[in-house]
Amino acid sequence: MSSPTASPQSDVDTANGTEHGFFGQVNQMFDAAAEHTDHQSGVLHQIRACDNIIRFEFPIKRDDDSIQVIRAYRAEHSHHKKPTKGGLRYAPNVNVDEVMALSALMSYKCAIVDVPFGGAKGGVCIDARNYSQDELERITRRFTFEMARKDFIGPGTDVPAPDYGTGEREMSWIMDTMHQIGDDDLNSLACVTGKPVGQGGVRGRTEATGKGVFYGIREACQYEKDMNRLGLDVGLEDKDVVVQGLGNVGYHAARFLQDEGHANIVGIAEIEGAIYDPDGLDVDDVVAHRQETDSILDFPGAENIETSAKALELPCDILIPAALEGVITADNAPDIQASIIGEAANGPVTSEADAILTEKNVLLIPDVYLNAGGVTVSYFEWLRNLSHVRHGRMSRRFEEQNAERILRAVDELTDQDFNEQLLDDLITRIGFGASERDLVNSGLEDTMTFAYNEIRENREEHGVDMRTAAFISAIDKIAKSYNQMGIFP
Repeated sequence: MSSPTASPQSDVDTANGTEHGFFGQVNQMFDAAAEHTDHQSGVLHQIRACDNIIRFEFPIKRDDDSIQVIRAYRAEHSHHKKPTKGGLRYAPNVNVDEVMALSALMSYKCAIVDVPFGGAKGGVCIDARNYSQDELERITRRFTFEMARKDFIGPGTDVPAPDYGTGEREMSWIMDTMHQIGDDDLNSLACVTGKPVGQGGVRGRTEATGKGVFYGIREACQYEKDMNRLGLDVGLEDKDVVVQGLGNVGYHAARFLQDEGHANIVGIAEIEGAIYDPDGLDVDDVVAHRQETDSILDFPGAENIETSAKALELPCDILIPAALEGVITADNAPDIQASIIGEAANGPVTSEADAILTEKNVLLIPDVYLNAGGVTVSYFEWLRNLSHVRHGRMSRRFEEQNAERILRAVDELTDQDFNEQLLDDLITRIGFGASERDLVNSGLEDTMTFAYNEIRENREEHGVDMRTAAFISAIDKIAKSYNQMGIFP
């Protein structure tokens, strides 16, 4: 068995041979998994290294005519598959360590769920709340121009997507800028994903990451052996859930767990604090309350919790940190009461906390798998843009007609007497061809289910935790890609 060793040209500052920061945390997880593989140390070092990282500095004019210099980054972690793929976040604390770490996680994430992209990540060092829409548009368009000049964006090169602080609006600005400065490439729509549906986006992308979290947790709760070990019943129904973060991912994960999984959302945390009700909170009612009052606090019937961090320690079966990284540390891990932790955010659990939670017999479903729903559906959007055909457009009517033929044949060949109204109702209910959203959700469900079972098999085979098992899967798949490229004969 082999493990990678740090090179003199390490991407991260080292002290006494130990890497620090978020990227160092990711590499510690990588190294723990690498010990369970038989790949050569040189192969492992290539897999974990960040291939490209660029820092941008560019001026923009504020609405008051002042000039501000904006700093931004784009990291391309691995080119074992092309293009590279990863989100673009707007946050004041964006730094080189963070984008390298997140781009690495994207490489491993894509490999785990068999999405043929290398990992990338970008960020602009701003608090979007402090800028007008016009200023954000100028920043986004200038950043896109800078990425294009450096060949860090393109449908076959590097494809951004929404992340913290960005969404459909910013992605449409990126796409439009690429159209203006490009050469009318037929595939230019595929230069970015997470776009509005009317501009080449795919139905189901908005809720994809949250729905992927739901599918992953649902699959984990189907294993009787694992649930018995935790003292829980099989299935999601009536399990108590606490969600930290009510953004896009946290909201949709909570809503699907509540509406489709019939779980009980007992706690919700946001930046202003948290609320708790052991009898259950209706997610949409909480969102409506926040829109009306600008806070989730003082929700009728719920207990206010002082801080968002304290909500992590509430009694529950399933805890879903869906905000930012590093919220569960060695300091608060001993006080976590959840039996299952689903990492909906990137890196919410530090490596020290990971060890404590493993010792406590917590089933931790790692971010590198669980929040892969977004990139999975981004892949579907990218394919749609390259094929220039909406998913389901060529087959939907055929499926409807086939269903009608089958139902009418059953009517004729059996003693069942379908009257015309009943037949029409059945055709409408089960004969309606799959829509694009249906196909996207079906593909996402299959992807998340298959990947979970693959990770679990690795866990059983190697006797490791779920995170290490997920990294083993990623390492093996990326190493195989390099071998197929002839780089490591």
